[in-house]
This record gives sequence, structure tokens and C-alpha cells, in this order.
Amino acid sequence: MFDFHLHSKVSFDSTAEPSEIISAAKVRGLKEICFTDHYDFNSNPEKGADLFTPDEYSKAYDNLTDGTLKIRRGVEFGLTEWNQPQLEELLCTRNFDFVIGSVHYVGGNDPYSKEYWEGLTQAQAFESYLEAVYGCVKVHENFDVLGHLTYVCKSEHNPNHAPLRFSEYSDITDEIMKILVSRGIGMEINTSGVDKIGEFLPQKEFLQRFKELGGETVTVGSDAHDGSRVGQYCPQALEILKDIFGYVCTFKERKPVFHKL
Repeated sequence: MFDFHLHSKVSFDSTAEPSEIISAAKVRGLKEICFTDHYDFNSNPEKGADLFTPDEYSKAYDNLTDGTLKIRRGVEFGLTEWNQPQLEELLCTRNFDFVIGSVHYVGGNDPYSKEYWEGLTQAQAFESYLEAVYGCVKVHENFDVLGHLTYVCKSEHNPNHAPLRFSEYSDITDEIMKILVSRGIGMEINTSGVDKIGEFLPQKEFLQRFKELGGETVTVGSDAHDGSRVGQYCPQALEILKDIFGYVCTFKERKPVFHKL
């Protein structure tokens, strides 16, 4: 089993020691993990950024080893329409195994926050988020998978905690996925939505469509920020990928490794 979306104290929103994540992964029988700490920029440049330093990252991870667990080192880069140079600068600081590109801000607000949802209907909130994702993937090319495509719907401020359905937003999500396919960029199935809305991020229908469009690279990640959620619902996510693709991917030195399921 694999978990390729994990955060430790290197991320601004976690206090977990890397050793805590590793211990939890071993208890749950994982074979391979990847630390993907936040390197996040607000869509409004004036609101700043949440970044780690190369020294912080190296101190946390460079000497991590385990005889039974493969440990990869990655990053979750917060995509905006203007920060392509910052991504290239980061990638020059070290050789990451894996780069997730995620959209965490729209109009200066995190869709997880109350501020984002104020004055918006659910449909408007979903549409604004997907438009932001579309704008970001049009300008960014140097990442490996798109993280949690339907991230917006897991907010506690989402009315009725309803998921974002492919059937209702197929036009724009098709355009997003076509860009990913054309650039050889994959998609993640993120399990952090299950306890929030009862669905993966994104749902099975999105992944089926991604394959129909020619998508090949797919990863699974819990998005855990402490040991309690490491590997959570990953077996169920792998069953979905088994039905659709027959495999799941991990990454080493920015190259996908295909594991038959």
C-alpha cells in the first residue's frame, strides 16, 4: 500500500514529527510513502506565502531511513497563475522525487475558509474554484500530478456538505483534464474528503473520465497532517484505481513507477 500525500512539521499547518508519520505508516502496513509538505502561495501576492526553507526540509528528511519502508521526498506546491518562476526556483534547490500541484487559494481566500464562501451559492463557489484550477493548469507545466481536484467541496462551510459532481461540471473539468493529459501530468485520488463529504477528491467518475481522455498517471494520498490519518482510506482508493486503471503510481526522481493492482 502507498500514501503519496503526507505532511509533517515542515508544513506550516502541521506539528507532526516525520518519525510519527513513519511509525504510523509502518503500523498500517504501508510499503512506500512520500512527504509532500506545503510550499504555498496566496493567489493574491500581497497576502504572502507559507514556505519552508531548504535547510528546514533537509534537516527533517535527508537522514531519514527505514529498512522496511521506502521514504520519498516531495512537495505540494500551491499553484497560482503568477508563480511559475517560484516553482522553478524551488525545484533548483533540491532533487524532489515528486511534485503535487494544488490550488489552495481563489481570489485571495482559501476555499476551506468561511471568507471564501461568503456571498456565494454552492454552485458559484464550485465554479469559481474550478475556474481557478483551469487558470493555473494552463500556465503551469512542471508538476507531476494535480492534487485533490475537488478540494473546494470538503469545506465545513459547504452547504449540505455536498460533493462536487462530475455530471454538473463536466465541461470545465474536461478542459482541465485535457491539459493535464496533453502534458503528461497525472491526477491524485485524495482520501481526505471521505470524512468530510463521504467522497474521495475527486470521485470515481472524474478518474474514469481522465482515463477516457488518455490520462495514465494516478497516485493515492491521505493528505494526513499527523499520524492518525496516515494511509486512511487508501486501500479503498486503490480498489477504485484497480477497477479503472489496473495500477497505481508512485514516483522516484520525478519519474512514475507503475504498480499493478
